Amino acid sequence: MSTDTRPLVVLAGPIHPLGHANLEREARVVVCEDETEDGFLKVAAEADGLLFRVRPRCTESLMAACKRLKVVGRHGVGLDTVDIPAATRLGVAVVHAPGSNSQAVAEHALMLMLACVKRTRQIDRMTRAGDWSARRDVRNTELGGKTLGIVGVGNVGRRVARFCAALGMRVLGYDPYVPADELRRRGVEPVPSLETLLPQVDVLTCHTPLTPETRGMINPRTLGLMKRGAILINTSRGPVQQEEALFEALTRGHLAAAGLDVFEQEPAPTDSKLFNLDNVVCSTHVAGVTVEATETATLQVTGEILRVLRGEMPDVLVNPEVQARLGLQSK
Repeated sequence: MSTDTRPLVVLAGPIHPLGHANLEREARVVVCEDETEDGFLKVAAEADGLLFRVRPRCTESLMAACKRLKVVGRHGVGLDTVDIPAATRLGVAVVHAPGSNSQAVAEHALMLMLACVKRTRQIDRMTRAGDWSARRDVRNTELGGKTLGIVGVGNVGRRVARFCAALGMRVLGYDPYVPADELRRRGVEPVPSLETLLPQVDVLTCHTPLTPETRGMINPRTLGLMKRGAILINTSRGPVQQEEALFEALTRGHLAAAGLDVFEQEPAPTDSKLFNLDNVVCSTHVAGVTVEATETATLQVTGEILRVLRGEMPDVLVNPEVQARLGLQSK
């Protein structure tokens, strides 16, 4: 029998060595690479803390089966894979790494915008084939002087606003959870509704969490409100967009292009119709995956897990209702 009385933290897959080492200073650490809930529970049933990346999902049944569980960490920003109401009912703290990948995602969104307006995908292929006709067929455009619409003006959205303003774009923003004065401080002109925003923009970029409100937000009706020739960028969550409707808008010429880092189903099926379109630039949900962002996220979330296990209040507690139940002491 082990004499190590430190709390047990189980990781759903390996994390950056810096984060792993950070946890091991104060906890026993076990890595489980079984992505099923049943397989994960074979390792995690006695855990004090759990750290998730993508799979398995952090469900009520999983948390309830871990009788010693005090804290769940999400290695990243999004929390749509964690059942937060269930964690609150069970008295389990939920922590994550907000802001850790904001710069990375904002840069990626800008890259997708530029790739769309400069037709990077098509011209790269033509150049490799020795076809220099793009010099005569002038279809590339510029972001300067265009209007950008940002849906969700949080840590990422405000950075995108700053980047695009520097390029000479007019920047509009819609975020029902941020007051108008604060939106102005974040560098955007506030717009009262999505329906008001869409007809005005040349480029729309989505930086929202996945919620019942945002699921399917990009749909036949909202796409129809956009200008003919507009561009859609999505680096938030795939289910924010309805891909069949997006495909129709792109093939009919209503939208000029789309830059997508996320998809309704991930990994996206290789026979996705969107992959056949020259005016779609794709990436594999990697916007927030950089050397810098990964190191920041791993240290941030493991630090938060350890604070809870010490009985301290974390810097950001997603469900503050559990503070008293867990006896977490503020600094």
